[in-house]
Amino acid sequence: MQARKKYVLLALCACCWLLLFYWGGVQSRLLRLLNPRAGDEPPRPWPEWVDRALLPGYAALEELQASGGSGDSPRQRRQAWAGIYRDSRCRMDTCFDFSRYRKILASVTESRYYTADPREACLFVLGIDTLDRDQLSAQFVPNVDERIRGYPLWNDGRNHLVFNLYSGTWPNYTEDLGFRVGQAILAKASLNSEHFRPGFDVSIPLFSRDHPQKGGERGWLLRNSVPPRRKYLLMFKGKRYLTGIGSDTRNALHHIHNGKDIISLTTCRHGKDWEKHKDARCDHDNQEYERFDYQELLHNSTFCLVPRGRRLGSFRFLESLQAACIPVLLSNGWELPFSEVIQWNQAVIEGDERLLLQVPSTVRAVGIERVLAMRQRTQMLWEAYFSSVDKIVLTTLEVVSKSKYCSQIIIIWNSEKPPPHRSKWPPMPVALIVTDGRRKTTSRFLPQVAIETEAVLSLDEDTVLLTSEVNFAFHVWRSFPERIVGYPPRSHFWDPVKQVWGYTSKWTNEYSIVLTGAAFYHRYYNHLFSYYMPHSLRALVDRTSNCEDILMNFLVSSVTHLPPIKVAQRKQYKELPSPQGTKMAPWANPEHFTQRQECVNAFASWFGYMPLVHSQFRLDPVLFKDHVSVLRKKYKDLERA
Repeated sequence: MQARKKYVLLALCACCWLLLFYWGGVQSRLLRLLNPRAGDEPPRPWPEWVDRALLPGYAALEELQASGGSGDSPRQRRQAWAGIYRDSRCRMDTCFDFSRYRKILASVTESRYYTADPREACLFVLGIDTLDRDQLSAQFVPNVDERIRGYPLWNDGRNHLVFNLYSGTWPNYTEDLGFRVGQAILAKASLNSEHFRPGFDVSIPLFSRDHPQKGGERGWLLRNSVPPRRKYLLMFKGKRYLTGIGSDTRNALHHIHNGKDIISLTTCRHGKDWEKHKDARCDHDNQEYERFDYQELLHNSTFCLVPRGRRLGSFRFLESLQAACIPVLLSNGWELPFSEVIQWNQAVIEGDERLLLQVPSTVRAVGIERVLAMRQRTQMLWEAYFSSVDKIVLTTLEVVSKSKYCSQIIIIWNSEKPPPHRSKWPPMPVALIVTDGRRKTTSRFLPQVAIETEAVLSLDEDTVLLTSEVNFAFHVWRSFPERIVGYPPRSHFWDPVKQVWGYTSKWTNEYSIVLTGAAFYHRYYNHLFSYYMPHSLRALVDRTSNCEDILMNFLVSSVTHLPPIKVAQRKQYKELPSPQGTKMAPWANPEHFTQRQECVNAFASWFGYMPLVHSQFRLDPVLFKDHVSVLRKKYKDLERA
């Protein structure tokens, strides 16, 4: 009985559960327990737009179901992704191109020369990468001609600066850039001296892609040991070209290799088809090439051979300078980098490609003192001009811009022959004005309307000054604008025997005249010279074609009661004799000095006294001739011999 009741109770419980399952929603709750998202209502939109019915969805359900993308297999999706992102392993240090031209443009825009306003600029740099003009190179930029023609300021390249490292292509590697340069200034590596335009183009060094933007590594010379000879006297390690331009020089380098103090190693294992062209020496050369480490050779060699490659320049040039390994150049016709401001004979030895066998005896004959001096010079040049892209670009801009203070150039043409046509004059970064002097010596001090600046730099046609000399003299003049500031000094004296004033050009401990053949003065003195000085004195100057500089010194000293100021210069101002077949310079006439003596007395007579004032005062740059590193000196060019 008890068992029957138990079974009846279980049956009733089962019926109750069935009723609850179908009528009480247990099924729905159980399904939610098994699959929580199965019975969820669609999410309620937020916010609750009043015009929700007017806003269409992004895509209809039918469109999504008909789309083939959702049915792609994982393999198909991976293949499609790899097609779009081919270089999936790229990182900033492996695939991003920190190109050399971007470094150059960055150096330009961060320099003191840069302006964002083209109306203020006198020089323009192309935004197109023109460094690599080898048509076989991956960095070659096509259709440059078409691009630059669209530049409104191009004007056939006038007042433009074009940077280039590689020109030409196989097999001749000419200096053609593949586009019309026009009148643009070239800042180019591997420049041939035959094509180099002095005073216009700039030769720059060939530098590698990883050359630092700023700062750069210091030179490797920690101490200049005595004796200066290193383990190896002369070394080279590099490619050998089996065919084409440059192959003759490098194919002959094995002749000077002795395996002891002269190491000259070449390899022909480069390029795709080297095995097709290899000669009988290739296997032996390649084996010998692997025996020596290039960096170890750089550190332990006194001289480094820098032969030409396909082009005149070579990466080894800068590598040798940094390593204090004196470069021995074998690249006939190469215009060395920044030759306008660097005296390379103090740091390198220039050989001849045709006289390779004489190189060993040449370097053996270099004395210890010269080796020490040249090694120090390599370090100075490396750190001052070449250790970073910034320094290379800034030096280029300084060479191009010449003096940053020059506003315009006015030429007073006093020759019997007419001046050349305007197109014959060299391109200038500033305005060039040619005026007729009417063959009058006094015309150089006419108050020209074209003179817009207060400072006037007066130069004779045969005067040669460095940009740094001009800049320093101008800085001095700005402190003494009422005086004549310049270079060549002269003096006057009283002759008690003859009872007359004398004039001397001897170098003494005092001076009273600074010749206006190389001097700064205020433009106001042009007005006084032309309208205050009597006609008789100016006529004397024009009649003798002499003494205009003495008269200007008389005038300025009479106004200021002060002497002129002489400044330091690199070379003594000397008047060199005229070449044979040319008209004799006025100062070379025997009567020239006598005329100047007479001028001094005639001028003193008109003034009624001697206005010239003697001075023993000369202004030099700070650290001039001091025994400190030349890198610390602002006007280091003034100290060159």
